[in-house]
Amino acid sequence: MSLGELDGPEQYVLAARTAAQAEWISRFRGPNQQIVVRDPRWRGPVDGGFLKRTLRPLVEDIRGIVGRLVPQTRWSSLPVSNGYYESLQCDVLHFPTQGFTLCALPTVYNPHDLQYLHYPQFFTPDELARRETTYRAACQLSHTIAVGSAWIKRDVVRQYAVGPEKIQIIPWGSPTAHYPPIPTQDLKNADVRLGLPASYALYPAVTWPHKNHLRLFDALALLRDRRGIVVNLVCTGARYEPHWPRVQQRLKELELEPQVRFLGFLSETDLRIVYRRSQFLILPTLFEADSCPIHEAWSEDVPVASSCLTALPEQVGDAGLLFNATEVTAIADSIQKMTTDPDLRRDLVERGRRRVKDFDWTRTAKAYRAVYRRAAGLVLNEEDRWLLEWDWMKQPQRAPGMADCYE
Repeated sequence: MSLGELDGPEQYVLAARTAAQAEWISRFRGPNQQIVVRDPRWRGPVDGGFLKRTLRPLVEDIRGIVGRLVPQTRWSSLPVSNGYYESLQCDVLHFPTQGFTLCALPTVYNPHDLQYLHYPQFFTPDELARRETTYRAACQLSHTIAVGSAWIKRDVVRQYAVGPEKIQIIPWGSPTAHYPPIPTQDLKNADVRLGLPASYALYPAVTWPHKNHLRLFDALALLRDRRGIVVNLVCTGARYEPHWPRVQQRLKELELEPQVRFLGFLSETDLRIVYRRSQFLILPTLFEADSCPIHEAWSEDVPVASSCLTALPEQVGDAGLLFNATEVTAIADSIQKMTTDPDLRRDLVERGRRRVKDFDWTRTAKAYRAVYRRAAGLVLNEEDRWLLEWDWMKQPQRAPGMADCYE
């Protein structure tokens, strides 16, 4: 959306996989953007066979590395362009999600994180092979790797042996910044309609194992059984079915069903309402590159208690209560502080209001535009060069002489 609002000569093509995806994207499309839906039967004038012959040796080089991680029988195929992307006549191709296709264009790639190397037990062998093949190839072959934090940048350098100069740190803003205002009628009886307790902690997360719901439940049981503190928890997000039975089993074992409610995937409006009604955000995740719920909580004036693992301290700064999410007692201590100390919550709300201003979608869009210009071999202006050299985390808001650009 913010790219579509920028002035400049650039035109952007947004390639959707399905008509439904294109319809969703169209809500945010700007005047300098067009949306195309790929026809899986597409056959064009570009010789896909030529592309496969010229790019396939690169794939084999990558697979030599993959073979040291998983058996050869589980190697995953790396897609090679059949000419479709080249037919769009763009100067640069950006893969904003973890998918990647070898093509004849300079590429920008977002790996987001390398969780599969840190927690391989959470992935099937086939998924490990697919990620290792795709991520490593994309990072080594792309012109620019875009990540959300310095922690992830260091991880990519360490794991894939790519030069740090190839990696660009570009944090994202809050997803709720582009959500529509909450209609007045939706606020009426929201507690009853959504089944919200009078007071609760909020954890918005898919029930993937690394989101650490099980330790969170253990912490709630510890507070109830040892300290006499009963804290309600509301969880949102889709259910990851392979792990969901363990989540249900732990709730039953700990007799926490009266305290914990799963609302599933919510509409944009209902998600904002659930944030606003919550007492605080609790985020006990084991691995994050850039947490959307933290941005969302700050945007809705909700205090944050967050895991101190991986990239989260870098994102949170001093605007949240940090704890070690591998220790049940540490999670419980943080919940107790947030529940019983209103002064702490008020202070964190104020800190969150300041911190969320450090993450701005317009600034993010301008940074990506600078990346695209550089990958296309275009001349960069002063603002482009500054954005690409600026340390977003150590000097998050602005640098001397550039304040007027972002007021």
